[in-house]
Amino acid sequence: MIKYNGLLTPRAKEMRKNMTPQEQHLWFGYLRQYPVRVRRQQVIDQYIADFYCQRAKLVIEVDGVQHNEKDAQDYDRIRSLILNEHGLQILRFANQEVDHNFFAVCKAIDSTIKSRLDK
Repeated sequence: MIKYNGLLTPRAKEMRKNMTPQEQHLWFGYLRQYPVRVRRQQVIDQYIADFYCQRAKLVIEVDGVQHNEKDAQDYDRIRSLILNEHGLQILRFANQEVDHNFFAVCKAIDSTIKSRLDK
């Protein structure tokens, strides 16, 4: 069972109200209507995932330029290892991918969810 840090709930709610433009585009342009439920700003263990599909055990992250910094990369690597220990797969997309290749991002999400549901 995946742990849940309830202390992060207020921060997750705030993040839902203040999504980045790319998160908004992905949510309102695709994930909100996706036939398998996807949640936004979901608390998982000690982290908040941008998007989470529980049935497919999939975390979807939309990363800004700050994720290119060394400290952020180290944090993301540790975070991914912990989430992977829970059996979760992480899909990461740069903001630029969402901005300039939205269809391919959606297609990658769709194919990953479908393949994970088939297992």
